[in-house]
Amino acid sequence: MAVKVLAVGKKHESWVSEGIGRYEKRLKKPYDLSWQLLPHSSREGDAAREEESARILSKVGAQDHLVLLDERGKNLDSPGLARHLQGQFDLGRPVTVVIGGAYGVDASVHARADLTWSLSNLVFPHQLVRLILAEQLYRAQEISGGRPYHHA
Repeated sequence: MAVKVLAVGKKHESWVSEGIGRYEKRLKKPYDLSWQLLPHSSREGDAAREEESARILSKVGAQDHLVLLDERGKNLDSPGLARHLQGQFDLGRPVTVVIGGAYGVDASVHARADLTWSLSNLVFPHQLVRLILAEQLYRAQEISGGRPYHHA
């Protein structure tokens, strides 16, 4: 089992790839990280949101624990994220994290989400969100393993 990230957008920029790669090398089961990048819609506004949301949901398994990143979501501290993910791994549920496109996601993705999580009240560029997510997954792994990466 692993953590799958579905992200709407272009491939990682080189600086993002380098940063993500640093954390991916350190991640171990069940925190193995895979990325599936979904293309932006050629449409705009609601039409783009609907098309991209349909693409996202077509990639989510029925048993997946879906975590939607959204600035209006629940704020979790790093130990809280570690507990949440470990609970899903203990249940044997695959974890899928969604990073929507520029117009966000529609109500169908929000309804399917098991957790809507906010990294911050700030809004970040999608490329930076990917890097922050990789680091937070590594941090969660270290917290769950009782290792000293995270200092409370």
